[in-house]
Amino acid sequence: MSHVHVRFRYAGWGELDLMARLAGLRLRRRYGGWAGEPFRDGCAYHVSVYERADRA
Repeated sequence: MSHVHVRFRYAGWGELDLMARLAGLRLRRRYGGWAGEPFRDGCAYHVSVYERADRA
């Protein structure tokens, strides 16, 4: 058995939006969870859907 050490870092939705914008994407929709709950301030989770910015 072998172990692999991986470092993870949390990226909040604001940082993800910035990275997406720099990659030519824009936010299409944001949910408060995988079941499609509305996203509100204070949500513990978010599911963000991005699309290419050059698409209408």
